[in-house]
Amino acid sequence: MPRESELAAWLRLTLAPGIGGETQRRLLAELGLPDRIFAASPATLARTIPPRQAEQLFSHDAQGEIDRALAWAAEPGNAILTLADAAYPQRLLEAPDPPTVLYVKGRVELLNTPALAIVGSRNATPQGESNAMAFATTLADAGLTIVSGLALGIDAAAHRGGLRGKGSTVAVIGTGIDRVYPARNQELARDIAAQGAIISEFPLGTPALKENFPRRNRIISGLARGCLVVEAAERSGSLITARLAGEQGRDVFAIPGSIHSPLSKGCHKLIKQGAKLVDDARDILDELGFCAAAERKSAAAPQPDTETAKLLACLGYDSCDVDTLALRSGLTTERLYAILLEMELDGRIASLPGGRFQRIGP
Repeated sequence: MPRESELAAWLRLTLAPGIGGETQRRLLAELGLPDRIFAASPATLARTIPPRQAEQLFSHDAQGEIDRALAWAAEPGNAILTLADAAYPQRLLEAPDPPTVLYVKGRVELLNTPALAIVGSRNATPQGESNAMAFATTLADAGLTIVSGLALGIDAAAHRGGLRGKGSTVAVIGTGIDRVYPARNQELARDIAAQGAIISEFPLGTPALKENFPRRNRIISGLARGCLVVEAAERSGSLITARLAGEQGRDVFAIPGSIHSPLSKGCHKLIKQGAKLVDDARDILDELGFCAAAERKSAAAPQPDTETAKLLACLGYDSCDVDTLALRSGLTTERLYAILLEMELDGRIASLPGGRFQRIGP
């Protein structure tokens, strides 16, 4: 980790308005570490950046922001990594636009472990969330760190699955590291900070701005050896992460779904474009050269009774309304609702908006 004075110079470089990541890296390449940049003469700087940018770099007073960041970094469990740090994620250095600094809360060492990104819809189906958690748990048990974006839906399920496994999880957020968005994930964020890691490239206090979330996607894909898309609409932001993963030379995986579900359209599109179709976490482990961890010992799930098994067969794997189920099963509406309630309490199905039901698991 850099000394406080060195870190202050790195922060000053990144906090200057109008000096983006590309310009920061150009200055570092031409002049060396930030201390040397700020010691350079105007004539020297003019050979690398326009005079107006040089003026912004020197005139902006960021001392208050720097002091707050240094105080935050001094707290237990917090760190600020720079491009020059040995602990900086090495896979990000392979990406075309690595962040100059990273704010980290939690286990810094996870940033240099083998990882897989899992992304998908914020408005996921119960089956999609179940798939994300199950895949994440198996992959984490095999030694992979699960990387995602702390959004609702698939992201949150993937993080929870990663926390259940041996490899843990890393959340890449689109706000300042001192904020949690969405607020509904506050408890999950605390768990990740305690057992995994939360990272951000944005300064402390940065609010939830919509343009920052697509930007953080390159970090999600950049940290990982591959990217799994669980559920995604045709224009989902998850497809941006998948595209970036492909551009970064990472493997892209997708779980297929119902041809009738809008949340399967994005995954099917990726598969048509060459993403690897997967229906088991072992497919990913084989592709990445990992050996699957031994399966956890657990009690066998109770087998459904004849009537429940029949209704599960009638339900299939697409969502279905009660009227259709009545036609398929021959059961009365009253009896159907009674069985559906028992199945929902047993975790075999989930109720969806519009009076529809969907099977969960096999």
